[in-house]
Amino acid sequence: MSELPFAGRTVAVTGASGSLGRALLLELHRQGAALVALTSSDAPLCLTSADGQVVPLEQVRWHCGAEQDLQPVLERCDVLVINHGFNSHADRSAEAVQRSLEVNALSSWRLLELFAGIANAAPAHSVARELWMNTSEAEIQAAVSPLYEISKRLQGQLLSLRSLDLAGPQLRLRRLVLGPFRSALNPIGVMSASFVAREILRQVGWNWGLVIVTPNPLTYLLMPLASFSRWLYFKATSQSSTS
Repeated sequence: MSELPFAGRTVAVTGASGSLGRALLLELHRQGAALVALTSSDAPLCLTSADGQVVPLEQVRWHCGAEQDLQPVLERCDVLVINHGFNSHADRSAEAVQRSLEVNALSSWRLLELFAGIANAAPAHSVARELWMNTSEAEIQAAVSPLYEISKRLQGQLLSLRSLDLAGPQLRLRRLVLGPFRSALNPIGVMSASFVAREILRQVGWNWGLVIVTPNPLTYLLMPLASFSRWLYFKATSQSSTS
């Protein structure tokens, strides 16, 4: 039997208590990963595999704004999956603006900077650390939720901008662009979280940096174009302060 793809690797997943977080943890367990579940929930997270066995995992409680507190945990991790999010739906209040930007964009950016610092300061590994960021196809298309779209587009823009400096031999960045799947954020999603998790891991297995899972064919055309055009624009119009 071939070696499991994530055997010997520790993977941390934010938003671990959500539908996709749980599905990713189960699929990563099936592929041999040691699991760290990062969640804001107080409730113990208990997952069972297809054969009824309890999935071993380390549960770490955290909240947006306390990203730096996760450094000791993330120093032990080979992969970080940034998967937490917030959807205000029709709410456009000041409080909804603040929470949408904080949860969807700024918290993700702080985790990106933290994990990149850990990866690039560490001794060289035979296998680079990886950061996967779930930006959603709301980066480029309507999601019938203005603040979700605004904050997700900011998240994607920050990932594109900072990847010019942070990606390297010690850190592999992957963008997860996902269509509507059933979850607390979107109870009428057309895909199941387990299907999405399997597709994510399948494309990661192909070593794709842009992972797209959606029933919308336009996303497969538009997202690579958007990513490439951003890369060109940001590279031409900005520079690193260390260069």
